Amino acid sequence: MTSAVPGPVPTHQNPQQDKSAPELVQDITRLVPQLARQEIELAKAELTEKAKHAGIGAGAFGGAGLVALFGTGVLIAAAVLGLAEAMPAWAAALIVAAVLLVVAGVMALIGRKQFQQATPPVPTQAVDSTKHDVEAVKESTHR
Repeated sequence: MTSAVPGPVPTHQNPQQDKSAPELVQDITRLVPQLARQEIELAKAELTEKAKHAGIGAGAFGGAGLVALFGTGVLIAAAVLGLAEAMPAWAAALIVAAVLLVVAGVMALIGRKQFQQATPPVPTQAVDSTKHDVEAVKESTHR
């Protein structure tokens, strides 16, 4: 039985180990801007791809809204035609129009109220809180 004697283990020296400190600093000053440019290019490519998907999504939502608008018009016409079976067509159209105008009026009032609550577009609570914090810091420094 022969025993295998391990031979010398090959060493792989890292070329960076042979460089002096000034050479390493020079490499860093060369490589860091290059890495930053590559990261910026990657970010640009990623944002371009996401913007493309967002544009397609917005177009699909817009198309869906348009088709829903047409569908609503057809439903309104169906309501008029359905009521026209029980009364003259002009009266059916007048009733449906009146209902739609009442719904629009209620929605406008709700929208107006919500809009008034949103204005002014300044985060007043955060501003007040910040002013309070500044006053508290001023008082604590005067003590």
